[in-house]
Amino acid sequence: MTAAVNAARLADPAIEAEIAQGIEALPVQLDTGQLHQLATLVGLLAKWNRVYNLTAVRDPHEMVVRHILDSLVVVPYLRGDRLLDVGTGAGLPGLPLAIACPQLDITLLDSSDKKLRFIRQAVAELKLERVAVVHSRMQAYQPTQAFDMVISRAVSSLAELYRMTRHLVSDKGRFLFMKGTRPDTELDDFEHAGRLQIERLQVPGLDAERHLLILDNSQ
Repeated sequence: MTAAVNAARLADPAIEAEIAQGIEALPVQLDTGQLHQLATLVGLLAKWNRVYNLTAVRDPHEMVVRHILDSLVVVPYLRGDRLLDVGTGAGLPGLPLAIACPQLDITLLDSSDKKLRFIRQAVAELKLERVAVVHSRMQAYQPTQAFDMVISRAVSSLAELYRMTRHLVSDKGRFLFMKGTRPDTELDDFEHAGRLQIERLQVPGLDAERHLLILDNSQ
């Protein structure tokens, strides 16, 4: 049995339908192939999670909201062609974004071998040809070319995250900091807080606050 067949069987039609319903409430256009890929990703996460403990979310239906839709809600704020997902963990938000935005070159960076093993397998099975996987700490990573965007999902404080990643963003690039509740304490400690664009996000089916903090280098 091929890996492709195995991956295809991980796409639960009920999960795919839930993703399609959630996408209707987002400014994101996906075709049937992309919906199938996202459902397959949920299946892969659920399967690997039983052994590798990639995420605290165990229920695949809950993964739809907390991992897939929660990642895709930032699509309207993406700019440029090259995206770096720092501290990607189980590949979030980078893997869902790679599926939804196949025109982007996306690099997923993490220091955990365990999680990167899953990500490499997911990239191969989902045939994500424009995704690179890097094993490194963000402050030590030295790419040959700066990125148009650096995104992080609930990783570290604003000030620390900016300090560790500012060398990775181009002069006209964009930082995208994904947070839960509005991080007012972190904002008080961040020297560039006045330049931030703060967006409150609405994730379909999620009864919790989500915010996106955007910092453009060009300002």
